[in-house]
Amino acid sequence: MALKSTGVVVAILAALALLYFWRLAALPGALLGNVLVTGLLTGLVYGLMALGLSVIFGVVRVVNFAHGEMMTIAMYVATLLFAALKLDPFLALFPVAAAFFVFGYVLQTGLINPFIERPEHSQFMLLVAVAIIMVNLLLMAFGPDARSLQVDYALDSFEIGPLVVDKVRVYAAGVAILLAVGLFAFFRLTSTGRAIRACADNLLGAKVVGLNVKRYYALTFGIGAALVGAAGVLQVMLVDVTPALGPAYTLLAFVIVIVGGLGSMGGALLGGILIGVSEALAGVAFTPSAKSMFSFALLILVLLLRPQGLLGKKAA
Repeated sequence: MALKSTGVVVAILAALALLYFWRLAALPGALLGNVLVTGLLTGLVYGLMALGLSVIFGVVRVVNFAHGEMMTIAMYVATLLFAALKLDPFLALFPVAAAFFVFGYVLQTGLINPFIERPEHSQFMLLVAVAIIMVNLLLMAFGPDARSLQVDYALDSFEIGPLVVDKVRVYAAGVAILLAVGLFAFFRLTSTGRAIRACADNLLGAKVVGLNVKRYYALTFGIGAALVGAAGVLQVMLVDVTPALGPAYTLLAFVIVIVGGLGSMGGALLGGILIGVSEALAGVAFTPSAKSMFSFALLILVLLLRPQGLLGKKAA
């Protein structure tokens, strides 16, 4: 019965893939190239968002179900700073990321740490409650209407042969890459980063050698929050923000980290790129509303062929 069900799913995915590539083959080459580049650049920002979720889970082993809501808050903060102070989002990124680091540190220390040893469903309910509170606070503060952030160079672009690429997307993707490289270097080259990795790899050993595990958990959650805060500041230049984006981005982050491999930092970036490209191609080949359908089709395909994700490790 299970094999039969799997066969049906594979047949549906195969038919969907054939339709997908058939529609793409009909697109002009220049348009296809532009869409691929746009999807790649957007996917790098997605990857930065998912990187925060992956880092938190990889170390703390807690799934942050308020991840997308935190990103939405960062988007609103960026719009407020731009409206009140005319602060460019690329400059606002640093204070916003710092504020989110402090917020994540305090949230982990004061609220999540007591739940670390509790059953997973308790952690789930806690963070879902936090997410619901965040969404409703945003609705009370800003209402349901969309808000946008338009910088002076929003309509500028780079022309590279037949390709026309938005400057904002190029800059946002570049910042996402720099932050990701900095994160990798932090975990590899600093004593604090190595201590955090030790807590993730061998919790009992970390406690035996005297590491303050709860403090490193709080640092990790702060880093994850800072990453999602930075991603929100970048993303608000690409899309309008509404409170309803929070749950959608949480779900998107889960799709990305599962495709790439839950707990894998490289997998989060790879998953973000794949989902970004998939959404961009689906949006132009079909309709923008079809983007999620193909993202979830990719998720199902990965779960069928490699359940641990593209760069994830099998559970021992």
